[in-house]
Amino acid sequence: MTSDSPSRQPRRPRALPSPAAPQGAVFNDLLTLLGEQLGQQAQAAADPKGGHRKVKSVTVEYDADARSAHDFAGPSGYSLASNWFTQLMAQLLVAKRVTVSQVCVFLYVAGGQTPGTGLAEYTQQEITDGLNELAAKVPDSKRITRPTVNRAVRRLCDLRWLEQAGNGRLRLNVTLWFRGGSAAQHDVLAEIRASQPEDADPLTLFPNQIGPDLVHHQEELDFDLGDSEVPMEARRKRRTG
Repeated sequence: MTSDSPSRQPRRPRALPSPAAPQGAVFNDLLTLLGEQLGQQAQAAADPKGGHRKVKSVTVEYDADARSAHDFAGPSGYSLASNWFTQLMAQLLVAKRVTVSQVCVFLYVAGGQTPGTGLAEYTQQEITDGLNELAAKVPDSKRITRPTVNRAVRRLCDLRWLEQAGNGRLRLNVTLWFRGGSAAQHDVLAEIRASQPEDADPLTLFPNQIGPDLVHHQEELDFDLGDSEVPMEARRKRRTG
């Protein structure tokens, strides 16, 4: 055995990596392969005896993407509303168990939610100014006053449609109207439940027990959209349901 190192065979030149195919070319190759497979299947279905009829073209139709975004007017996005509640709100208006002012305040707050939170960052003065924005541009239009908005907010909290969340914030009842996906809604509901006393009856707390009671119910109704324009006698009129 000699100390000579074994003879080395000459190294083969390393293969250079082939240049990456352009993305468009790969896509075209996939389409070609797909077309060939579809053509073979179509040919087999058209001539099960194995003839030599050649398929010259394959047409593929696509439906609209079901995940595409909804088409809503305006730049403010959209919210999801309970259909039951939407009809109930109309019924309550007809039955005069909620006022026009209360519904206006609720809708304005609902449309101004911060997405995914159920919260609206509005002071009552901002709600008043926002509701009067169009009326201020139209001559002889009625306007809502801040005292009316204040009373409406209190009433909406009694109905469990809204809740005071502190620092000029209002929490919307997200089982009625919510801007965001289902996961975000469940997170908001879990946060609300976690903040409630453990021994409290959940049916009596926000956001449950949505009112008003249409059978045994008595209240002073306020249909005022401008305190100075409605006679005091009309504002004091009481109705019993």
